Amino acid sequence: MSKQIQILSTKILSKVQKHELVNANFNVIEADFIATQNQSFEIKDIFDNLIFTSQNAAQSVLLHPKCEDLKTKNVFCVGLKTKALLEENGFNVIVYVDYASDLAEIITLIYSNESYTFFSGNLRKETLPKALKEAKIKFNEIQVYETTLTPQKIKTTVDGILFFSPSAVESYLKDNKIKAEICFCIGNTTAESLEKATKNIIVADQPSVENVIDDVIEEYK
Repeated sequence: MSKQIQILSTKILSKVQKHELVNANFNVIEADFIATQNQSFEIKDIFDNLIFTSQNAAQSVLLHPKCEDLKTKNVFCVGLKTKALLEENGFNVIVYVDYASDLAEIITLIYSNESYTFFSGNLRKETLPKALKEAKIKFNEIQVYETTLTPQKIKTTVDGILFFSPSAVESYLKDNKIKAEICFCIGNTTAESLEKATKNIIVADQPSVENVIDDVIEEYK
């Protein structure tokens, strides 16, 4: 690479993640386009199984004083990191998948006689609740964290943009337009929210930040 490629990450990366890009001779700009905050909630009327579709929800529940009471229940979750976080803290994860749509399918096809408590955020997609309702599965939902958009104008011209959630896409598009930049997405749901804005989309094979970074390095090699 002769000219340094400019990459924008729509969330602040870890030192290790950023280092990987800088080592590969990219210039990295970082900004958090969303902010998440734990909410206070009550642990009551909890059904037999727990559903987590994000690390944020898991982190919020782990901080709850009654968290221990939940560890007798089975967990269904989305994302390898969410699974790891819950297991490290003594939860029994029996099903984990990469996408909420896959989880909806597994629950409705195989575990439809069970009951569920879904720990969610305020901007969660309808995918899972809608599928459970349609299949008449017994569930309730407890909102445990809140995501707010933190849009900002990026004045530097960049070659590639990293997106890790549909909310970050929405936030970015409030103050910025996508022109010729390549958009690297953590997963299909994030990519779908970009479809009206651009066709230059690369989706990671596995929904992890590390895979997105690998794609960037691969693309500009």
